[in-house]
Amino acid sequence: MSNLSHVPVMVAETLELFALQPGMSVADGTLGLAGHAREFCQRISPAGTFIGLDWDTEMLAEAKSRLASLSEVNQHFFHADYRELAECIRAVVGDRGVNAVFLDLGLNNAQITDPRRGISFLQDGPLDMRMDRSRGEPASAFLNRATARQIEQVLRTFGDERWGKRIAEVVVDRRKEKPLRTTHDLVDCIMAAVPPAMRDKRIHPATRSFQAVRIYVNSELDDLESAITDAATCLADQGVLVVLSYHSGEDRATKVAFRALDPQHFEILTRKPLTPTPQEVAANGKSRSCKLRAVRRKAA
Repeated sequence: MSNLSHVPVMVAETLELFALQPGMSVADGTLGLAGHAREFCQRISPAGTFIGLDWDTEMLAEAKSRLASLSEVNQHFFHADYRELAECIRAVVGDRGVNAVFLDLGLNNAQITDPRRGISFLQDGPLDMRMDRSRGEPASAFLNRATARQIEQVLRTFGDERWGKRIAEVVVDRRKEKPLRTTHDLVDCIMAAVPPAMRDKRIHPATRSFQAVRIYVNSELDDLESAITDAATCLADQGVLVVLSYHSGEDRATKVAFRALDPQHFEILTRKPLTPTPQEVAANGKSRSCKLRAVRRKAA
């Protein structure tokens, strides 16, 4: 998998907020292809401690390989969801906390472009969408068993899809003849449901529906606020938590979690979220929707 590529987003802004030094400790709850993690490890070497999590076993193995050369950093890896981050941090450093915690809630390009995962509507593949394919049900199972009302609710809640009702009706109608099994099966349903004259010219008609089903299948917004709160409590004095989000539900949960933290112990560093520079967006269009929020734990 070494030929896989992914351009990490808002690296400079993250590094400036973290202000990492040799010997510090960092936890990355969303390792991916270790683009951010490599930058972190280079700055905390030598004698730093790095804790990395990913819920995708393939991404975790690839990240380990890419960080192997940074042997002067004490590295600890967990096949776990970022919602288990606090537990993993405590398993390594106890109650001392870490100097930096990083959560990038977006997908990496390797996951999007892998047709076996069924995340992209641009390639035909199994209608799966799970980040951790060792547990949970694939998207096809949900779409083939759920009622039209349940499917509509998912499309509207997680994708703001205004054609959710009609798309759900087409899915339920078509699965009577043939269960949905591939990404193109779902795309065909969406294209049949959304009239050509009413399609958004800026994005593909399947964009919102695929996002919504993926978020639902992976429970991406479930307990996100509490996970962010737990991560903040694992910071050492003057430690910083950075969260990158890519759609309104993620950003809203991050903002709510930050505001709920005790202001006597935490300082919000981003009253308004930071966004990528025009230069970064021009070089990496996938960064366009990113929002960065950060909070610091005050000294005791």
